[in-house]
Amino acid sequence: MNSKYELIMYWSEEDRSFLVEVPELPGCMADGATQSEALANVQTAIDEWLTTAKELGREIPKAKGKLMHA
Repeated sequence: MNSKYELIMYWSEEDRSFLVEVPELPGCMADGATQSEALANVQTAIDEWLTTAKELGREIPKAKGKLMHA
């Protein structure tokens, strides 16, 4: 995993899979039957999100890292 964006992973009973959201990249998320699969899938989603944003000339958010407040 080479992404420095924050990832939020949780189990979805409704979807019966692990979901991973990338809050800094609006709409970027992925799922998987296992945690490892979900992490691999979200890396693909991040790569595709960044590629599409570049192609469309959109601003790429900087990875903020750890949040200092909740």
